Amino acid sequence: MAKSTPSTAPKPKRRRQPKPTDTSFVDEVVFLSDNPAVRNALPTEEAKIELSKEEKLQRLALLQEQTNRRKRRKLWSYYPDTGPLRRELYVKHMKFFAAGAKYRQRLMLAANRIGKTEGVGLYELVLHLTGLYPGWWVGRRFLRPIKAWACAVSQQKVREILQDKILGPVGHWGEGILPHDTIVKVTAAGGVADSVSIIYVANKYGGVSQLEFKSYEQGRKAFEGTEQDVILEDEEPPLSIHTECLIRTMTNNGILLLTFTPLQGMSEVVMDFLPGGRLKDDAGVDDPSAPNGSKYVVMATWDDAPHLDDATKAELWESIPPFQRDARSKGIPQLGSGAIYPVLESEITVRDFAIPDHWPRAFSLDVGWNRTAAIWGAWDLETGTLYLYSEYYRSQAEPIIHVQGIKSRGSWIHGVIDPASRGRSQADGTQLLSLYEDLGLVLQPADNGVESGIYKVWQGLSTGKIKVFSSLQNWFAEFRMYRRDEKGKVVKDFDHLMDTTRYLVTSGREVARAGLLARKVDAPPQYVMFSSSSQGWMNG
Repeated sequence: MAKSTPSTAPKPKRRRQPKPTDTSFVDEVVFLSDNPAVRNALPTEEAKIELSKEEKLQRLALLQEQTNRRKRRKLWSYYPDTGPLRRELYVKHMKFFAAGAKYRQRLMLAANRIGKTEGVGLYELVLHLTGLYPGWWVGRRFLRPIKAWACAVSQQKVREILQDKILGPVGHWGEGILPHDTIVKVTAAGGVADSVSIIYVANKYGGVSQLEFKSYEQGRKAFEGTEQDVILEDEEPPLSIHTECLIRTMTNNGILLLTFTPLQGMSEVVMDFLPGGRLKDDAGVDDPSAPNGSKYVVMATWDDAPHLDDATKAELWESIPPFQRDARSKGIPQLGSGAIYPVLESEITVRDFAIPDHWPRAFSLDVGWNRTAAIWGAWDLETGTLYLYSEYYRSQAEPIIHVQGIKSRGSWIHGVIDPASRGRSQADGTQLLSLYEDLGLVLQPADNGVESGIYKVWQGLSTGKIKVFSSLQNWFAEFRMYRRDEKGKVVKDFDHLMDTTRYLVTSGREVARAGLLARKVDAPPQYVMFSSSSQGWMNG
């Protein structure tokens, strides 16, 4: 058996470990640094030769101290005046901050990865805790120490997200948003390892602010107690906890900040800020068009975050389930798997345009005292596409008022109506169908098969055969909330235009009429009047 031949490859040299007093490794330590700031601040080759090893150690120590100081002053790195991430490019973030001067409750419905937690909610919270407001700040100011809560879904999320971003990593507290020299005291929390309960923060105006972490999993009772100046709800809370937080800020004119991606759809909390489900971006809900006193809503999409480039957006888009894309990329509330029509709004919405005269049109009507609704549709016969182009939506009015509104879209257009209208009205015993016909509408009872109708509408929406004009805001508000309950039943609430859409799809085509032809057929006969002096054949 042949003997193995020893390898002739050179053996790697073993790195000599430095002793505490040995400075021969200074050059290697310096040039192996991964910190760009350290590398860029190093002396040139010529200057390096002139420095003694002791001077190099001193320089390295100074550079490390500068790096540590930068890490401990992270608060001042946000929203610079210049550069690719300059403040003016973060328009929605600035609007949210500015609205604090007027509104006690503010909600940012935001896409993922746009900085809603760190760059919006926690950033503003730290400003209030420390009193270290930047010169450009025009939002709410507290010129005293405050008491505040920062809340998340679970204690684990508090530890991993809120605590880490405010304090920095465990063992490196002071490297988060909260400046190192403002941290007075930190008290530990039970349960999750390395978790914090309360942070005491030195305030610029004297005294000490107090920040307490809370989680929704603690339940409503954990949110009872003393008044708070600022409460941050990061990710959507249950309505009961949100209500408790609101109460905690009422008696002292405190503020409530909410920052979340609306994955729970048109929930009770979202609806509290969006009456009727109407999405109004950059809207204070104390203006005439949006009732509800002291609330403000801003929506932020990926396009509102300059730090997200196109490649990142594309990668994120591909990783998101289709029914969550509007919520995660635009901050638009979605119902997810509970939606009856799990179709993206962007795929069914079209800009308004003039309906050609030769397209057949019809309307569908759902009547009631609390809400009477109608939807108009026009069929493009070449493509087989139904366009929903107009809506009527009014409550607590007499039938004559509704009829006038419906006729204003074209008195020649025929319609279909909820077949239940053939029953007698509870008010006076008359048949609603007959009443509306007597007032001049041409109507036929619609097919009211609920599940079969829903299936036909879903087919049309999902295949691009039903499109909706972007101006139909009431229709979209109902569309977002149209859902099934946990037992699979259709939730019969806020669904009048959804019902009329179903009637129109199943029965509207039978009564549809083209505008040009209909107006000619309905036009009154034209008579030619001759005077007695005419030289016509009768006078010949």
